[in-house]
Amino acid sequence: MPKRTSLLDAQEVEYANDLDNIVSDKRAGWRANAAKARRRQRRYKRMLTTELLIQAKHEQ
Repeated sequence: MPKRTSLLDAQEVEYANDLDNIVSDKRAGWRANAAKARRRQRRYKRMLTTELLIQAKHEQ
């Protein structure tokens, strides 16, 4: 089973398209329906995007 996406994975993002490749939900097959899986993926992407903004702010 693949690992769940964590905030530390934000360091691997160089381009916006990388976000789709990095975000993974190890329990995607267990979700009640596809809509809940998509919602969870959006949450992971939003969480990583927020972390990227925080990291960029600290680099300045």
